[in-house]
Amino acid sequence: MTRATVSKHTLNNWLLDASVFIGGLIASLTGIYFLFLPTGGYQGGRNPTYGITILFDRRTWDDLHTWFGAAMIAAAVIHFAFHWGWVEGMAKRMAKTLVGKGARMNPRGYFNLAIDATVALGFLLAAISGLYFMFAPGSGREATTVFIFSRTTWDLLHTWSGVALIAAAVVHFALHWGWVTKVTAKVFGSVWPASKPAASRSATGPASA
Repeated sequence: MTRATVSKHTLNNWLLDASVFIGGLIASLTGIYFLFLPTGGYQGGRNPTYGITILFDRRTWDDLHTWFGAAMIAAAVIHFAFHWGWVEGMAKRMAKTLVGKGARMNPRGYFNLAIDATVALGFLLAAISGLYFMFAPGSGREATTVFIFSRTTWDLLHTWSGVALIAAAVVHFALHWGWVTKVTAKVFGSVWPASKPAASRSATGPASA
């Protein structure tokens, strides 16, 4: 029996990334539901999608969006805390580059940085606006309390920062897909070790009498 091994640091990173991914995936899918099936209208009048049920009722979709979004926020905060040294180091490096005192990055490095910055900004805006809908008096996305912005502005901010976050996250995963598949295979290999191929076990032939 062979067993793949991963370091504790790598395993913790993978668990955090998996938590952010699962929470983000469910929050994104439910957010797309609200994007294409908006509330309002009456019996197909101003809103032809009024009353349509896909898998769950609207309240269940809202609960899934809220609590998986909250789980994603919690996991992402821990993720940023674990990688704060990298974030701080990259910020200092960029500051030096902008004032001409540091080494310039190659185009791929700038592209990676732009994607990461878009993910971070999109997440921040989506999280803050999502917390508004969670805690503002009222009923979820129907809350009418004015805090800095109107409810409509918060809704637009939440919607389009979420769209930007999803798009940037897809590119981020595509850029790091090799690492994702490699580490995931190692993690599962450490839990379920693969058996040696049958051919290798029988290579020496049957035992002699």
